[in-house]
Amino acid sequence: MVTITLTGIIYAIVVGLVIGALGRLFARGRQNISILATILIGMVAAFLGAIVAGWLHVRHTEGIDWIQLVIQVALAALFVSLYAGRGGRRARI
Repeated sequence: MVTITLTGIIYAIVVGLVIGALGRLFARGRQNISILATILIGMVAAFLGAIVAGWLHVRHTEGIDWIQLVIQVALAALFVSLYAGRGGRRARI
């Protein structure tokens, strides 16, 4: 059974903000997205990056998990680019 605590929620928001901000930093071009979208993208990227790192057997290493962090930031940059790019393709009448 998974227990969700206030500390866990705050931790997820902070990690999402950091990973999302790093993703925006490394994404190409200008991103006109909100801070809420950045946090949500960062949270999803952090979660999926941890899963991918687990599949690659690099999730738990000595010290800081640099490989997992790189995977998470790369996913965040990809998701930020996809999210920011979807708003620019509107039909003109």
